[in-house]
Amino acid sequence: MYIEQLSLRNFRNYFEADLRPAPDGITLLRGDNGAGKTNLLEAVYYGGKLRSFRGAAVQALIFSGRDQAVVRATADREGRPLLVEIELNAHGRDRLRLNRQTVRRAEDLVSAVLVTVFSPDDIEIVKGNPQARRDFLDDLAASLYPKYPAALAEMERALHQRNALLKSMGGALRPAAASTLDVWDTKLADAGEQIVASRQEASSSLAPEVIAAYEVLATHRGGRGAPAQVGLTYQKSWGGALGAALSRARAEDVRRGVTTVGPQRDDLVLTIGGLAARVQASQGEQRSLALALRLGGHALVAVRRGTSPVLLLDDIFSELDPRRSAALAHCLPPGQTLLTTAGPVPPRLTIAKTFLVQEGRLEVAEDEVGDATSRHQSHPAEAG
Repeated sequence: MYIEQLSLRNFRNYFEADLRPAPDGITLLRGDNGAGKTNLLEAVYYGGKLRSFRGAAVQALIFSGRDQAVVRATADREGRPLLVEIELNAHGRDRLRLNRQTVRRAEDLVSAVLVTVFSPDDIEIVKGNPQARRDFLDDLAASLYPKYPAALAEMERALHQRNALLKSMGGALRPAAASTLDVWDTKLADAGEQIVASRQEASSSLAPEVIAAYEVLATHRGGRGAPAQVGLTYQKSWGGALGAALSRARAEDVRRGVTTVGPQRDDLVLTIGGLAARVQASQGEQRSLALALRLGGHALVAVRRGTSPVLLLDDIFSELDPRRSAALAHCLPPGQTLLTTAGPVPPRLTIAKTFLVQEGRLEVAEDEVGDATSRHQSHPAEAG
């Protein structure tokens, strides 16, 4: 699939903007730091996921001094037109439309536009806390399974209500509260089991894709011999059925005022050469594994959904050494790619279309098409 046109109004630092990327190949967004390059990728991602990949609140996405912002994306998905319209409101609910029809539930719009994002912060998937890995798996599962966003929303609602009830108890379980707790236990167990089953299937299917991508990245960067084996294991925070586990943990949950078992406590354990990648891998290995996770997830979604997601590369080459940059350039999948940069990109990386970004304004650089090396030689000021 590909984005035909992205139109913004009052989004981040864009009062008004229209972006028409190349339908295939790499569209380069070049500009100084702070010019608004990443904001364009964030808008595309928001159109597909209804959230910022930078974790920003809605208010931060709206142009300073305004109450509303609009993201409008026209896309083509295997010959089928898609129109996603999102009105972000600082003081109310977002308004969502798909193909000019109002969407009542956010989860019904998630992943209508399939996107994969690479950013320098992806290393946190490997070295950060379990929440980063759960978010990665949830993002992947939402792209793989159309019903996953609704199940996740139901699980999160049940968890929120259960935690609110536990907190209100003040450490003491009273009979009236116990019956209400039974209700939320059942809802959380039902939704939670669905979430875990999908996460386990996603991580199991992802593993061979990640192993293959890591091997290419490690070999291409000049390593000697075969690269260390990568492992992915989904680790639950309980044993047996979730409903029974919640019953066993009830006394401790009441005492602490929070739910201590469930999908919200699970982890995706990542290893390199049998060692925990989070604490025992080098930063270079961690970054290669993070790239492999994104590449593997992108490949898996492309196969399962029958179309390649739009690939968003946020200044990714600035964080990589030349060997790793060359390896990633070699691994980039086919389809539409949007790449931001404030500097040069790897040599021989073919660019289909280039935009210059300056303080929230876009300008097409029609003459900057072709081999990256020749462009840097012809336009040295723009490369820096």
